[in-house]
Amino acid sequence: MSAIIADNRNTKPTEPHKSWKKINEERKALKRQRKQDKALKDLQKAQDAEATAKDASDAAKNVKPNPSTVSIAVPGSILENAQSAELRAYVAGQIARAACIFRVNEVIVFDDVGVATARETKRSYEQDADGNGTATVRSSSLQLARILQYLECPQYLRKYFFPLHKDLKYSGLLNPLDTPHHLRQQSKFRYREGVVCDKQAKDGHSYANVGLLNDVLIDKALEPGVRVTVKMEPPSETSRKQRGTLVSPDEPRRETGVYWGYQVRIAHSLSEIFTKSPYEGGYDVTVGTSDRGTSVHDVPSKSYQYNHMIIVFGGLQGLEEALANDEKLTVDEPEMLFDHYVNVLPKQGSRTIRTEEALLIALAALQEKLQPQNADIESDLSDLLPRSEDTGVTMKRDVLVSKKKKRKHEEMPEKHDMTASDSEPTSAPAPATNLNPIPTPKPAPTHPNPFNDRAAQVAATEADFEVVPATLAVASLTNAGNGNEDDLSRFD
Repeated sequence: MSAIIADNRNTKPTEPHKSWKKINEERKALKRQRKQDKALKDLQKAQDAEATAKDASDAAKNVKPNPSTVSIAVPGSILENAQSAELRAYVAGQIARAACIFRVNEVIVFDDVGVATARETKRSYEQDADGNGTATVRSSSLQLARILQYLECPQYLRKYFFPLHKDLKYSGLLNPLDTPHHLRQQSKFRYREGVVCDKQAKDGHSYANVGLLNDVLIDKALEPGVRVTVKMEPPSETSRKQRGTLVSPDEPRRETGVYWGYQVRIAHSLSEIFTKSPYEGGYDVTVGTSDRGTSVHDVPSKSYQYNHMIIVFGGLQGLEEALANDEKLTVDEPEMLFDHYVNVLPKQGSRTIRTEEALLIALAALQEKLQPQNADIESDLSDLLPRSEDTGVTMKRDVLVSKKKKRKHEEMPEKHDMTASDSEPTSAPAPATNLNPIPTPKPAPTHPNPFNDRAAQVAATEADFEVVPATLAVASLTNAGNGNEDDLSRFD
């Protein structure tokens, strides 16, 4: 066996011997080629980066400015005036509904009582981990902010961001906001709200749940549990995966003009409303509401030109009480804090107007007075967004009949026919025809006409009673006095 292996080794063709000089030349040529390939790759990367930067700069130049925003500030103490936990939740729901109806972009919940007053009156308040009183948040403010955030969040995302909590115990009783970004599964709008999923994806990418049957592959790697706004890409014929791009939450409203919900912020005092504004440069127009302000009827139309506007509402004691409890403010009158101090409802019939009522009144009364610098673009997206028919609209009564009742009416004649066929034997002769058939009663009208003739109604009413002449009534009374007083046979 070893001899055979040796013969095979001897018969194998041998390569010609190379000198060291030739080997070094080949190695140098290979290194030179690798350097050239690397230089070409670096040059291509530089050109691609330059083109990307140029496209980004061109896109930045062509980006539309963000539309003007309207913010409202409401005190958290209004929940303490409610008599029960259900009413507290309902008041918060009213504020959320008003904010969405009038396209409010930011809702600020501020503490108008103050930490010192909270300690003195022994009302509920919370401290931070270090026990510092400057960072306390009143429980009423925290509950109002939590309910506002819960209602603004799309339904398919609430289980990710809102675990069971006592503040949300009665949130199921509240009316839904039904805003455009609360999309249905069958909606085909190009923007969607989602949450990053804990699902393995390729490098530089993540999966997001945007309310569809399958998760969407987005173009950035993020931590799971982050809320994102996704721009959906058109479906590709080569790939079955739905893809999307992360965008700013302001882009849907900027590009399409669609209202995209509101942001919630907590302010620990009246002064923090203005000092911690999320907008660059703060609020350029500030409006305070009070019954001591200028009448809204005296304000000229389109006179409030703004880019970022805020409207501040007072609590049970008004803005004066909030100013008195803020140690950082030194002014005497709340009118000095605002550019405009307005009475939105002169000659009110009640001594007080509740904050949730003042919210609707003020936003409706100020609609004609506002002039945004960057208005929302107008676009018809009725085919892509859910419409009122999907949530409830006035219909005819016949349409509102439940399927159960319809099924019941359809099954009744079938059952009647089956019982009749079972009760009759097959060999029995046909029954004799009844010469005097019993007249079937006419069915009562399903839709009684409320505008019926009054005379017909009176006639129908009189048909149920016996009309007795006056003389006959007197005679019957005298006979009743002579006979048995308990004789009621006349009424049988």
